[in-house]
Amino acid sequence: MFDLIIRNANLPDGREAVDICIRDGKIAVTGSKIEATAATEIDATGRLVTPPFVDPHFHMDATLSLGLPRMNNSGTLLEGIALWGELRPILTREAVVERALRYCDLAVSQGLLAIRSHVDTSDPGLVTVEGLLEVRAKVASYIDLQLVAFPQDGYYRSAGAVETLNRALDMGVDIVGGIPHFERTMSEGAASVEALCRIAAERGLPVDMHCDETDDPMSRHIETLAAQTMRFGLQGRVAGSHLTSMHSMDNYYVSKLIPLIAEAEINVIPNPLINIMLQGRHDTYPKRRGMTRVRELMEAGLNVAFGHDCVMDPWYSMGSADMLEVGHMAIHVAQMAGIDDKRKIFDALTVNSAEAMGLQGYGLAKGCHADLVILQARDPLEALRLKAHRLAVIRRGKIIARSAPRITDLMLEGRPAKVDSAEYAPLRTATS
Repeated sequence: MFDLIIRNANLPDGREAVDICIRDGKIAVTGSKIEATAATEIDATGRLVTPPFVDPHFHMDATLSLGLPRMNNSGTLLEGIALWGELRPILTREAVVERALRYCDLAVSQGLLAIRSHVDTSDPGLVTVEGLLEVRAKVASYIDLQLVAFPQDGYYRSAGAVETLNRALDMGVDIVGGIPHFERTMSEGAASVEALCRIAAERGLPVDMHCDETDDPMSRHIETLAAQTMRFGLQGRVAGSHLTSMHSMDNYYVSKLIPLIAEAEINVIPNPLINIMLQGRHDTYPKRRGMTRVRELMEAGLNVAFGHDCVMDPWYSMGSADMLEVGHMAIHVAQMAGIDDKRKIFDALTVNSAEAMGLQGYGLAKGCHADLVILQARDPLEALRLKAHRLAVIRRGKIIARSAPRITDLMLEGRPAKVDSAEYAPLRTATS
């Protein structure tokens, strides 16, 4: 007797018609046509069942604040920074908590059950830190929320940032952040990387830095981050987020840089939606793509994970907590349209991001947490194409969100009565 059985599931690795048996919040058995009973059974009817989506790079302190105190009319990074500077002094803990909890509701509906959020520590009052620590406690039963101490105005550039970052870590923030390319000089940026890696090593914490989020090919703080990662023995515990300067660097330098990043075992976190929106703003034509070298980094064996970054805030007026939308954009920007490419993109939204966050018990193997999403698609490729509808979201073996399939009634003489867009892809067989 099990608590829950999902039958006839397709899995991301290509297995089909799999039954998943769940007991005590964990996956107990998987296999074909398992003879067992459960308190609850769900027939997936050949649809994709996947571990939950994971967002390893987000800004929950600013989410859903679009229009406060005004709109970002230019849509640029710099106006977004200016807007946040206007909003931050009037933020209240209650408002931060209310918006963040609403976002977490949206995330659950999208099957997004793990989020790493950067938290601005530039405000001496640390209102955002207090707010998101409260949110982390409130959502702990249904979302794994990690917090990064992020000196958004610069670790050295902003007065008091050194002290407030340490105070945020003392309050219980999980991860050391930074933004070296926003310091006044390249040398101060490099010094901030060293100082922040030293703090992480001394405290036994991971590192996640906004790094080289610029079109400047001479912004090379990822090189310093890799070197300091190895100096302080932080291999595997460091993430470099954005790395957009790599799209402007010459190939020879990159041929040396990527092996250095790989040696340091740095997790790479591009943010396709935001990167393509904000970068290349000084270009006319030809216009650079705003994302790092995803294909080359993957081919070098690096763990590449995708973040959403922003949803309806001063920097980005779009977004819906849908990681499939992130992957959909990545396919286009990275020009990764092959079958194997798309599977790698899907992994970057799930297993790679879980690895970047260091999540334990994640996956579909026996003994893993029974955290699952049933999608209205038959495989990862179709899920990405359709940005597939979430039919059920399961946390620790309990259904926490559910919706009916998205079906359209069609009133056309001589044509089918209903249309399910998930049934339109040609079947892939060995002969076709």
